[in-house]
Amino acid sequence: MKGIILAGGHGTRLLPMTKVTNKHLLPVYDRPMIYYPIQRMIEAGINDIMIVSGPGHAGHFLNLLGSGKDFNAHFSFEVQDEAGGIAQALGLCENFVDGDKCVVILGDNVFQDRIIGAVENFRKQERGARVFLKEVEDPERFGVAEISGDKIVGIEEKPKEPKSNLAVTGLYMYDNQIWNIIKTLKPSVRGELEITDVNNFYVEQGTMEFETLTGWWTDAGTVRSLYRASKLVAESRNDFGE
Repeated sequence: MKGIILAGGHGTRLLPMTKVTNKHLLPVYDRPMIYYPIQRMIEAGINDIMIVSGPGHAGHFLNLLGSGKDFNAHFSFEVQDEAGGIAQALGLCENFVDGDKCVVILGDNVFQDRIIGAVENFRKQERGARVFLKEVEDPERFGVAEISGDKIVGIEEKPKEPKSNLAVTGLYMYDNQIWNIIKTLKPSVRGELEITDVNNFYVEQGTMEFETLTGWWTDAGTVRSLYRASKLVAESRNDFGE
């Protein structure tokens, strides 16, 4: 199974800190933000990892991470030339995944749970996708999953009246249908290819499974959430190694 970490974007909500660097290279407590998704993948047995960044700071990722030797992993790098959305960035990885299943993590998502069990569940899943949900107090800020029984029946992006408090986090698992799905997408009103549209394809197909995170989860894409991520990591240092 291949791993993909999406680390593009302009990081405008973190200016001026991101004026000369990519937000995923900023520190979360005592290490660069991108180390956290890398660690979660490697401890789950995913050692072949593609990192997708924007054109301005791609060399910085290479300088920081190198080949992956220091992580007992192998890193590949891809550049998303323009901000076309999460799904568009994911579409750049088709040749890298080469027909295998893939685990995708947004580079600014930091979470306490280990994913090794979920990865094993997905290996056994014959087809489809798997997403990770988390109960939140402000679901209107996220993609929100509507659940019926043990199935997701719909995902709505930033709804004004959320049908649940279950946010879809930035951790996804896909089979090899993903590439054809991305090719059928049309840009949203934001001019981007939306990952929610990808996920809803699997929902409508009836092959979307989900897991619920039990530990804390946060993104780190704003000044407030970057501070929160550092505080949470500091308070649970053992979850990420000394």
